[in-house]
Amino acid sequence: MMGTGKSTVADMLARELGYRLIDVDAAVEKEEGCTIPELFTDKGETYFRDAESRTLCSVLEKKSQVIATGGGVVLRSDNCDVMSKNGWVVALTADPAVIVERVSGCDNRPLLAGNAEERIKTIMEERKDAYRFAHYTVDTTELSAAEVTRLILAHYRV
Repeated sequence: MMGTGKSTVADMLARELGYRLIDVDAAVEKEEGCTIPELFTDKGETYFRDAESRTLCSVLEKKSQVIATGGGVVLRSDNCDVMSKNGWVVALTADPAVIVERVSGCDNRPLLAGNAEERIKTIMEERKDAYRFAHYTVDTTELSAAEVTRLILAHYRV
């Protein structure tokens, strides 16, 4: 889910583990030659989700990396299956009000057009079961990125 700290925590995890960091959204933007909001506007969400799935499958072929995905990657069960089979998946969650606070003023979130708080609540409700496949889940509401990273590392190294 957006605003839960995925990008920040992924960067910290990659540095701590000495792994390469892969941001799927950034890889899609590089491949497509435009930003995610431009992709949504010009080609639509379905096209973006197709590009996201292709990119995810491509990056999962490599080892020793931390992969940060967009929150909507779980909308396709095939993505969940391939992530579960080829990696150790961590889902980050947070309370809707905290997410709104974290993403307020952010112009690059096409799914938040309109009332951001209502959209976040709707998205969270639509996706509430989509993250069940994750090997580990952390509620980041009251945690710093460093605390989240420490929790993940403690479980990963078990």
